[in-house]
Amino acid sequence: MKKLIKAAAIVMTLSLTVSLNYSFAKPTENANGQIMNSFHQDFKGAELISTKVSKTFAKLTFKQDNTIMCAFYSDGGELLALTRDIQISQLPLNLQESLKKYQSKGNITESFELKSDDQDSYYVTIETAEKKIVLHSNGAGWETFSSTKK
Repeated sequence: MKKLIKAAAIVMTLSLTVSLNYSFAKPTENANGQIMNSFHQDFKGAELISTKVSKTFAKLTFKQDNTIMCAFYSDGGELLALTRDIQISQLPLNLQESLKKYQSKGNITESFELKSDDQDSYYVTIETAEKKIVLHSNGAGWETFSSTKK
C-alpha cells in the first residue's frame, strides 16, 4: 500500500510537471551527493538536463540513448521511479486498441511510461476545451486516474 501511495504521489507530480517541451539547460537545482552518486551509478553515460528537488523526492531529467527520461529519487538516493515519454504506437497493442474509444473524446496531449517497483504503468492525457483527463493502465485496460475542469 505504501508503494502504491508513493507511486500515486509521483504520478500526480508528473502530470503537473512533465510536458512535451524540454529545456536543455544545465541543471538548475542541486540534489544531494547520495542522489547524484546513485544517478551516475544507475545511468552511466547519461546527459543530465535538469534537477528539481522537492521536500520528498528529487526529479532528474536526463537523456540517454537519444531518449529523454526522468528519474525520481528519495533523499537517501533510492530510485523510486523512472519515466519516459512514449508515442501511442509504443503502447502494448491491447492498450492501443482500447484507447480508441477515449480518443474520440478529445486530443491526446501526453503519454508516458512509468516504471516503479518492477511494474510498468502507462499514463495518457486527453484534453478537451472543458477538461483534462488522465488515464492510467497497468497493461490490462484503461481507468480514469484524474479528471479536472479547465
